[in-house]
Amino acid sequence: MTGDEGPRAFHKVQPVRLYQTIVDQIEQALASGELRPGQRLPSERELVSQFGASRGTVREALRVLESNGVVRSRPGDPRGPEILPFSSQGIAKQLTRLTQVDGIGLAELVSFRMILDSSANLLAAQLRTAEELAAIEATVAAMRDAIRDGYQAFSEADVAFHDAIAMASRNSLIQVCNHVVREVVLSLISDKIVQSPNSQALMERSLRHHEDVLAQIRAGDGITAARISRRNLYDYYADYIPEEERRALIALLQEQEQAAPGPTLSGDTAIQDPR
Repeated sequence: MTGDEGPRAFHKVQPVRLYQTIVDQIEQALASGELRPGQRLPSERELVSQFGASRGTVREALRVLESNGVVRSRPGDPRGPEILPFSSQGIAKQLTRLTQVDGIGLAELVSFRMILDSSANLLAAQLRTAEELAAIEATVAAMRDAIRDGYQAFSEADVAFHDAIAMASRNSLIQVCNHVVREVVLSLISDKIVQSPNSQALMERSLRHHEDVLAQIRAGDGITAARISRRNLYDYYADYIPEEERRALIALLQEQEQAAPGPTLSGDTAIQDPR
């Protein structure tokens, strides 16, 4: 810093809402193990006394905690709010807000789906049970039957396919993130698919892709299942993404194809970097 430069500019501070300090304390007690699912917080009157806050502030804190799935209160129950077990709903809400409100673009969402789906396929191929494989096979059969019923029925069967694979991956975060991101991606382009003159051809191509993944999961080849899913997602969504925004997607394809060369899918073409 030279002598001619003035002091750095500071930003205005934001006031901390009192109810948020109560929320933070309760969440910290959960994180440390002082509070556990099934236990109850003190009564509202006792919380007002312990926190030294107004009844309205305590009620707002409890409302936030209940909205986040941390506690549950029942009207007329003289006992304090019950601490709930961990649920993926809170994470799903935050992820949905992040993707829908904070302006994350389709290219970022699709590249994240490529990472999630390929990881789920890799794990499912190695960890799935016979029952889980049968569940995945059933969803592919449902997709096959749903083509004649239209995009909505096909999409529901598609969701079930990915949910079944995520379940077999044994990773609850993959299950939550994959579901949220997939739903947001589809919400952005579903109208274009439905109105497409070749929507039936798109569904048939998607079915073949899912059958390819299923075959590799059945064979226990997670690396190839992961590679196929990344390529399939790129092929399916790339036309909806401006060419200059595809570099991250292409990097994911190139990284995996270089690291794990394997059989080439029918219809594969050389990947061109749009730079």
